[in-house]
Amino acid sequence: MDIKGFAVDVDGTITEDGGVISLDAAYALRWLEKMNYRVILVSGRSAWEAYALSVYLGTTKVVVGENGGVVATSPLDMMLLADISYSLMAYDYLSKKISNVKKKLVFPRFTEIVLERTFNIDEGRRVLDESGIPVTINDSKYGYHLTHKSVNKAVGLKLAVKHLGIDTSEIVAVGDSEIDIPMFKICGYSIALGNSPDSLKNEASFSVNLSMGDGLVEAIQHVAEKFMKIK
Repeated sequence: MDIKGFAVDVDGTITEDGGVISLDAAYALRWLEKMNYRVILVSGRSAWEAYALSVYLGTTKVVVGENGGVVATSPLDMMLLADISYSLMAYDYLSKKISNVKKKLVFPRFTEIVLERTFNIDEGRRVLDESGIPVTINDSKYGYHLTHKSVNKAVGLKLAVKHLGIDTSEIVAVGDSEIDIPMFKICGYSIALGNSPDSLKNEASFSVNLSMGDGLVEAIQHVAEKFMKIK
């Protein structure tokens, strides 16, 4: 495989418990950039957060936020891929049908609504299916995301790599939650971290043993040995 870049989830992948950035993971990502690989952050966080993180980490300044709903090439240049009004309708509907549905306190969103993980997600999916509203509910472990059905991390990543002149078949994806599955399916190689659910590990090309930031380091070491012949 001719690797040109890496698509990397943020929460639970670059971070440790409590959402703190793993310094070892940050060093590993900087190493990739110095080796001339593009590192694209693909996150459930807002595009502003992802872009700011790319600046401080020294990674590629093209990011995917809101689980594919926004692609940003600068703090002001953002492409919105969905209409948030559908997610607002889904939130209103869920609030009437399920108790304890609460918005999560997050940075402003353009295309999705983020909820606290305070109710059963399977029940939420059942209710949304009955509503006919074209919105999915997914668990990023950071929160429950109400996202238009036309949007996911694969959709955002496809647009992001066009700005870099590369193809998703040349990308290694790394993540830890079910919301990363669409991204895994379109990339040339994919790695699930140790803290990933079986649903993601089953879609991955490879799974590492370690979790969170340590898992990301292990994933990069695996790629270095398998494809770059570096030990």
